[in-house]
Amino acid sequence: MQRGNDLQQQRVVVVGGSSGIGLAVAQQAATQGAKVVIVSSNAERVQKAVEFISGEAQGQAVNVSDEGAVATFFAKLGSFDHLVFTAGDALQLNDLAATDLAKARHAFELRYWAVLAAVKYASPHIRKDGSIVLTTGVAGRRPHKGWTVVASICGTIEALTRALAVELAPIRVNAVSPGVVRTNLWQSMNTDAREHLYESVGNSLPVGRVGEPYDIAQAYLFLMQEGFSTGQTVVVDGGTVLV
Repeated sequence: MQRGNDLQQQRVVVVGGSSGIGLAVAQQAATQGAKVVIVSSNAERVQKAVEFISGEAQGQAVNVSDEGAVATFFAKLGSFDHLVFTAGDALQLNDLAATDLAKARHAFELRYWAVLAAVKYASPHIRKDGSIVLTTGVAGRRPHKGWTVVASICGTIEALTRALAVELAPIRVNAVSPGVVRTNLWQSMNTDAREHLYESVGNSLPVGRVGEPYDIAQAYLFLMQEGFSTGQTVVVDGGTVLV
C-alpha cells in the first residue's frame, strides 16, 4: 500500500545530525511527525541537538569511522524507515603538490568508508518501502583548483549511490549534492576569510547567495517522501554548475 507523502510516525536515522545540514534534516523531519534518531561522534552535540529538535527525537554518540561500533549500533536499533548520511569534517582544499596524503585518506575514511559501513549495517533493518539518502557535493561536477580530494570523494559517492540503488532495491538510494552552504565544513578558515567566501560565491550565483542548511534539508525530505526516484543525485547549489 502506498504511504502518504508525510513522515508521520516513520523512523528516520540521521548520521551527522547534530549540526549543519543533518540537524536541519532532523528538525524538518521531526516537524512532519517523524521519530528521529540522531547519530554523531560527539555526545554533547548529540544531546544539544535532541533538545533543540521539536517532536520525538533520540540520539546516540557513535564513532562512525569504527565499523564495529556502527554494526553494534544498527543491530541494537531495530527496524526503521529512512537513513540519511550527512557526516563530514572540514574540507581538504590544497593544490595537489601540497596535499597531505594521510589527511586525504582520512577524508575518504569518513566520507566514503563510513558511508559504506553505515549502509552495510543499516540496510538489513530498513523497511522495504524505505530509503537511503547520501551526501555528495558539486565539487565532483565543477571542481576548482585545489579541490582534487574533495572532487574525488564527491564523484565516488555519486557512483556508490547508483550501485547501491541497484543492489539494495526495493530500498531507494539517492544523494543530495549541495553547493556552498553556511555550515561548519568551512571551519578551518578564519572568520573573515569564511565570510568573504560566502559573499564572493553568493554574488557569483544566479540566486545571489550561498545556501543555508534549511534550503538543502528540503531536498532530503523530498527524496524520503516521494517513492519513485532511486539512483539519483539531486543538485541543490544555487546555480553553481551553471556559472
